[in-house]
This record gives sequence, structure tokens and C-alpha cells, in this order.
Amino acid sequence: DVPVLISEDIVISQPAKILNFLRKQKYNADYELSAKQGADTLAYIALLEEKLLPALLHTFWVEAENYCGVTKPWFASRIAFPLSLYLPGKMSREALNRILLTRGGPPLYSLTEVEAQIYRDAKECLNLLSQRLGTSQFFFGDTPTTLDAFVFGFLAPIYKVCFPRVQLQEHLKHLPNLCRFCDDILNCYFRVTVSGHSPAGQDTADANLQKLTQLVNKESNLIEKMDDNLRKSPQHPPRKLTTLKLAAGGEESSPSNRLSP
Repeated sequence: DVPVLISEDIVISQPAKILNFLRKQKYNADYELSAKQGADTLAYIALLEEKLLPALLHTFWVEAENYCGVTKPWFASRIAFPLSLYLPGKMSREALNRILLTRGGPPLYSLTEVEAQIYRDAKECLNLLSQRLGTSQFFFGDTPTTLDAFVFGFLAPIYKVCFPRVQLQEHLKHLPNLCRFCDDILNCYFRVTVSGHSPAGQDTADANLQKLTQLVNKESNLIEKMDDNLRKSPQHPPRKLTTLKLAAGGEESSPSNRLSP
């Protein structure tokens, strides 16, 4: 589960739990917000999870070209073998089930109708965020708050990942203030990565990662083909083999001296 916060020997996942932990440590980005602004924060976070999250899950995990070309090799390269062959597919099925569970009821019965609706909702959500941000640097002035962190967490992957199918990405790039919002946060807070790479060095790291993910993807496809061929091949019951004990001269011993299998 991501995001994950590691503080000494404590590991915390999920945004709400991470925020609660930080507030207990006296780190609260919303300290100076009014009661109305706090209520707006909760409302917009609920809007993101209801309207934008299903399209984000579909873009990464359900859209076939994006999943096979980007998401699957990307995650598989970071997961230990043999889980790398199983977990990405499991996560893809869970994403689809979540979408259908929340959006697959009447009057939307087919997957095509569900897909069209979730992308309409996502684009509407992006438009509302763009209107709310306006020309401000952040959503509540010149200082980032919890809402800015949530919005960035949803928008940055859509904005930066190179997908074969870019329906949602194209719409986002037509909203320049949201793109500028992502660029400002990346430049201000992510100038040096966790591994210590500078942005210039990151290009080399990204190129190496791309080569690695391509290799893992090819290997995964090869293994899947081998599994398919194995399933299609005729199956025979295992034969019971007899282990023979050789005599000193290298010849087979008498039947009474044979070892049981």
C-alpha cells in the first residue's frame, strides 16, 4: 500500500493514518486554516476520492495499453520474484472490481458505459479544481496545506507518467494552472530525490529504469506464454519409477536387492 511513511522503526501507510501520525508529532499543515477552510478541505478530498480516483485507477490498472506498457513492468521491477509475476495482475483485478463495485450499478451496466462515466466525472473534477485554484500558488494562499498534498498526489502521476493512452492526461494539460501547480511543487520540494540524485542525474536513472522495466516485461510475457503452452500440452499421470541398486561390477543387481522408489 502506498503512500508509506517510515519514521525510525514505525511504518505507516494510507494518507489519513500518516496525517494523524504527523499531527501527533506537532506537524500540522492546516494549523492556520479557518473552520470553513477546514470544511472545504474535507469536501474537496471527498470529491477527489469519489470523482477522480476511479479514473486514475482505470488509467493505471485497467486500460490495457497503459497497464501492459507502463504499470505492470514498472511495479514488477520493484517486486521480488516470483511475486512480481502475480501481484501486478492481482492489483489490476482489484482496481477493476473497485470501479465496478462503486460505479457499476444501474443505470450503467456495461464496462464501456462505466468507463465513459468515470472519465466524464474525472474531467469535471479537474475543471472544478482548476477553478478553485485560479491564479493562486496554493489552494489556500501562499502556503501548502493538506489539500495541496492530496491534490498533488492525484495529479502528479497523471501529469508526469508517459502513457500510451493519455485521455485524462490530455485534459489535465489543457488546464495550465494545475500543471503549474504540479511543476511548482516538484521544483520546490522534490529537487533532490530520496536516493540523492540531482534532476540531471535522475534522467540517467530513469533511462536505466526504463530499460529494466522493458526487460522485466519481456520476461513476464515469455513466462506467461510458457505457462499457456504447458496448460495446452497433453497431461499424463506421473509414472512410478524404480530405483535400481548397481552391483559392484556396475551390473544391475538381482530383483531381491532392488530399492523401493
